[in-house]
Amino acid sequence: MRTLSALTAGVARGELSAAEVIAGALERLDRTESDVRAWVRVDRDGALGAARELDAVPSGGPLRAVPVGVKDIIDVAGLPTECGSPLRRGRIAEADAPLVARLRRLGAIPLGKTVTTEFAYFAPGPTRNPHNLAHTPGGSSSGSAAAVAAGVVPLALGSQTAGSLTRPASYCGVAGFVAPAGGPLDTTGFVGLAPGLDAVGLLTPTVADLRLAHGALTGADRLPGPPEPPTRPRLAVWSGDELAEISTDMRAALVRSVEDAVANGAVLVDVDWPALTPRLVEAHVTVMAYEAARTLAEEGTHPDRLSAPLNELLAHGRSLTTGDYEHARSVARRERSAMLALLCDVDAVLGPAAPGAAPKGLTATGSPVLSRPWQLLGLPAVTVPGHRDAQGMPLGLQLVGHPDRLEGLFSLGHAVERATRANG
Repeated sequence: MRTLSALTAGVARGELSAAEVIAGALERLDRTESDVRAWVRVDRDGALGAARELDAVPSGGPLRAVPVGVKDIIDVAGLPTECGSPLRRGRIAEADAPLVARLRRLGAIPLGKTVTTEFAYFAPGPTRNPHNLAHTPGGSSSGSAAAVAAGVVPLALGSQTAGSLTRPASYCGVAGFVAPAGGPLDTTGFVGLAPGLDAVGLLTPTVADLRLAHGALTGADRLPGPPEPPTRPRLAVWSGDELAEISTDMRAALVRSVEDAVANGAVLVDVDWPALTPRLVEAHVTVMAYEAARTLAEEGTHPDRLSAPLNELLAHGRSLTTGDYEHARSVARRERSAMLALLCDVDAVLGPAAPGAAPKGLTATGSPVLSRPWQLLGLPAVTVPGHRDAQGMPLGLQLVGHPDRLEGLFSLGHAVERATRANG
């Protein structure tokens, strides 16, 4: 898998033309797609044409020639945004989502649309996990994670409302970033599920690549240098045991990373997680169902064309009162303030990104429960790849941090990933 950092450096040195980069991405797509099935639509002619246009000018942006996968809830001008549902079939986007437009200005080239679960909820599409085709890639950013893991693109756009980005990143062995609420990466031009929870997500081969992409997208004048290693970081370690049955291999992965961090000077901080996270999960479920029932109210009038899981979500949301919703939001506001105070004292929460490796089978996408607390609070999260289970399947950890300290979060994630791979 070629990293985003290596690709942008090679293009900047003149070793690769945009046409060569896009042709290579399309060749990898053609070689893997019959197995992985990550793409809904490939804009072959559009991508090759954009590459020729880039090669006709002497310079370009910091993401020049980078092929990008775009989750099929995000608008790309001239392409359908179908959201994994027959209700949206053939709906052509008139304009790029602002995030896609920004990528184009930076020199990146959308290669096409990647598979999403139905309306970014649970009903899966056809995508398979590149590490074992009999296993789910996770969801809802299924195709984006799989396209990066298969080496087709070094950057893909996704989204998260519950565990839609963190989980597939973990299952597919790639790095993932969930943007904080209210930050510069917004969901304008996305087909939403629950506006109070929806967030932009990025997927890349490594954490250093996430930092590079985020820096470019948020207006850095130049691409950042290597991340500075953190000095004696303070970590709140979270096992997730109070929310899910964590696999033996995932427990061992967390222990190894904690031991590596302590050996490199990290300080551990105790937190009473069972007193906190279950009520955050409960509040998240309420907010998500209530908002989804209203966001997809028109779609909900066609239950025969929706999956059973989505019908159940919308029915639950319709049964909730405004009082139920406001109570859940008050929990979110109160606990966000408390968590931000904690994150001023510690550098990050370190815990499992999913209960275990990707489950076998393609009829479900795994549990999002380990992302629900942090998504309710609107906090940024970085999925760190590198661990494997006994069968060789990827295991990801997640770092949750303060929205005003993203550079430190990326640097810490890079350090954890580097230690993991060094000891792997």
